[in-house]
Amino acid sequence: MKYLNLGCGYRFHPKWTNVDFTSTGEGVIAHNLTQGIPFPDNFFHVVYHSHVLEHFSKGSAKAFIEECYRVLHPQGILRVVVPDLEQLAHVYLHALNEAIAGSDQWAHNYEWILLEMYDQTVRNYSGGEMAAYLFQEHIPNQEFVLTRSGTEAKNLREIGRLHRQANQIAPKAKPEGLLKKLHRFVVSPSYRRELLLKFLLGEEYNALQIGRFRQSGEVHQWMYDRYSLTTLLEKCGFEKTVVQDATTSYITGWVDFHLDTEPGGMIYKPDSIFVEAIKPAISQS
Repeated sequence: MKYLNLGCGYRFHPKWTNVDFTSTGEGVIAHNLTQGIPFPDNFFHVVYHSHVLEHFSKGSAKAFIEECYRVLHPQGILRVVVPDLEQLAHVYLHALNEAIAGSDQWAHNYEWILLEMYDQTVRNYSGGEMAAYLFQEHIPNQEFVLTRSGTEAKNLREIGRLHRQANQIAPKAKPEGLLKKLHRFVVSPSYRRELLLKFLLGEEYNALQIGRFRQSGEVHQWMYDRYSLTTLLEKCGFEKTVVQDATTSYITGWVDFHLDTEPGGMIYKPDSIFVEAIKPAISQS
């Protein structure tokens, strides 16, 4: 069996071919997926990607799914994991009603759900307001947030703790001196380019930085529910589309790969919808 994990990040398995924008570990292939999938037709038995599709625009998502179809064997399995818009909408409406009714706890939950719904779409810097929320020393609704966002939120909480700890121990960094700036100017072409851009653009340089970030691939460009994702897969030629959960799959031994779940059974991204489909067999004719 040949398995392909696209946009793997730091969650990959040695039995799989793992691809990400940059190499995130041993054997991970660096490739920009907006340029297609760098493998021949009918090459893999399984293609999987988690929280990748929403980073494509609505228009380019179809081309990406068609690439997944192309590299799959006939009767091959595609597993797609994305944030679940339907689930998010239900929780948002519940949080809204409870907050209006006067629940302090649900007022905090409402604040988080709004961040979950919009921050990943509108942010102009890495991590956005969701990271700032998670980096707080005390979160009033931590259990709710971790239930919604799973291991990823737990990891960010730990990063925030280590960051606060480092700031308490480390002395304040001194501003970069003139000699260091001159040295950077001499040895770094990119530093010289950025200084020139700042000089030429003035206040518009900040807009350039935002534009660079917005095109970096971090922001979400679309959202899906069970209807829209199923419709997209079937438009691209897939059949037998089914909504799974983190532990169920057409893929034999799926749970043992620990891609959607941790070894202890915790779901990595509980806010997700898990959809699978099959590439049809090629007819004898």
